[in-house]
Amino acid sequence: MTISTTRLIRRLSHRLGFRRDWHLLVAAVAIGLLMALVATLFIAPLRWAEFAGDALAKSPLFWLVILLAPAVGGLLVGLVRAIIRAPNVGPGVTTIIYGVRRQRGRIRLKVALQQWINSSLTIASGGSAGAEGPIATIGGVFGSNSARLIHSSTQTTTTLLGCGAAAGIAAVFNAPIAGIFFVMEILLRDFSLRTFTPIVIASVVAAAATQGILHDQAIFELGEGFAQHDGNFHISVLPLYLMLGVLCGLAAVGFIRCLQWVSKFFEKLPVPLLLKPAVGGLLLGCLGLGAVLFAGLEQLPYFYGNGYSTITSLLQPELYENMETGQLDEGAGLLALVLLATFGLKLLGTSLTIGSGGAGGLFAPSLLIGASVGGAVGIGVDAMGWLPNGTPAQFALVGMAAVVAATTHAPLTAILIVYELTRSYDVIMPLMFAAVVSTLLARWLCRDSIYSDKLRAAGLRSGSMSDLTILRKMTVSDLSIKKATTVPSSETAATLLKLTEKSGAMDFVVVDEEGNYAGMVTAEDLKAALVYREAIPLLQVNELQRSKLPTVTPDESLDVVLQKFSRCDADSLAVLDEEDQTIIGLVTRSHLMRSYQSALDQDD
Repeated sequence: MTISTTRLIRRLSHRLGFRRDWHLLVAAVAIGLLMALVATLFIAPLRWAEFAGDALAKSPLFWLVILLAPAVGGLLVGLVRAIIRAPNVGPGVTTIIYGVRRQRGRIRLKVALQQWINSSLTIASGGSAGAEGPIATIGGVFGSNSARLIHSSTQTTTTLLGCGAAAGIAAVFNAPIAGIFFVMEILLRDFSLRTFTPIVIASVVAAAATQGILHDQAIFELGEGFAQHDGNFHISVLPLYLMLGVLCGLAAVGFIRCLQWVSKFFEKLPVPLLLKPAVGGLLLGCLGLGAVLFAGLEQLPYFYGNGYSTITSLLQPELYENMETGQLDEGAGLLALVLLATFGLKLLGTSLTIGSGGAGGLFAPSLLIGASVGGAVGIGVDAMGWLPNGTPAQFALVGMAAVVAATTHAPLTAILIVYELTRSYDVIMPLMFAAVVSTLLARWLCRDSIYSDKLRAAGLRSGSMSDLTILRKMTVSDLSIKKATTVPSSETAATLLKLTEKSGAMDFVVVDEEGNYAGMVTAEDLKAALVYREAIPLLQVNELQRSKLPTVTPDESLDVVLQKFSRCDADSLAVLDEEDQTIIGLVTRSHLMRSYQSALDQDD
């Protein structure tokens, strides 16, 4: 029975392209189960802290807790960082992205340990951050180290790292599809079947196992009246969502710029590195106390913690309008001002938390920022009478996806994660439209995403396309084609030396008696001949030429050209017209790489 099962698994893995690495399927299942347990242990104390915070609202020490809790959490974060010294490139999943692209996917376990403890301390003490970045980091580290245990190759290591990160996202958010595309679009940028298959398995297993343990459904439950106008989306409301996409793009750029500014401020602040999270926490506490005193709140400020409860409130239609009449409530104008204040305070609070060195993710803050902007815009649109068949809650939902897409420069992930978090298909079309609009605007105004700023500072460029995709989209005609120096095959080798002195050319295209391409004499061939310099006058060009070097055509894609370069040790290849085989010029390996880097920079 065991033998037949093994054969079945092996056949299946061979069909999927896992001839040597069929064990990835088994490893993916194991990682998914492990991350379900890890996610449960990670979520439990954060939920307890949220309940404890609500209970403290009735305590006489409430104001003191609001002021000092983030600072105490920041102080503990600094102490943990001093004890567990682990590399940290930047906030959120930046460390994982750096590990994938610079460390061959190999990340030490203490990165996960430090991230687990510090993110729990940050979020539980009121720090404005989310759980998705830490759990993706923890999962990625576990996946990476599982690959080390089974002595896997670099490619397999990055795949298992992706399995762990996707499983972590899927488990925490109960969103397996979003976990998959988060890893494929942001972390690995590899959609090959060999990578995709184990990541799907790990993500689905983790989500199913966690749901079996916690019995959670969607994180953000929608109100009963949310879908009452299902199916009424049409082109007449498209300008409204265009406006929402533009505003969310601007909000996202403001978030990115604010985080960059605050991070630089704390880098220059003359305070010991380990105390900076405490300073950031104290500033956050002052912001929170000011908000509570000004608004007369009897609960934790909306911008403390991950903000999930606030987001859920913003997705309820009854918050904005009278469900019996379908009209906006009288206090809708004041609510719009509150939402705009929430947007600004969450933006600044998150920047203080993460920019000072606190640990946590940036997805949850982006979701709350988007919901606040979207809800405020929805109230304004409804007040103008432009939203007869909708609710501002729908704008809040669309705003969530638009801001996440703009901050990460990853619209596909944003669309899927918001859809899975809410399980609402009702506004999927405007959601996709606004997410793409906001991403385009954000990329135009801000070259870096919320993750790639630190990566660029570390010398890592990160475009939106994979390397192979860039090479496939470019052709030889996109390169700077060098003028070819031709020489007849019947000439002596001494002619080559004269041409070198005259034109500086080192690579020569050899032609036959009819002027057709016959081969090349490369710089390496000429250098080898110069070892016996006295024989140069006796040698003919046809004795030095290499007739089997590949040639290229102007319409060939650069991935094919690069493959041809890899099969020979030449630095230049001849470019021939595809129809009559006339010599157009030379393409050099250095020009190809420079053009590739330029395209990568333009795509950043």
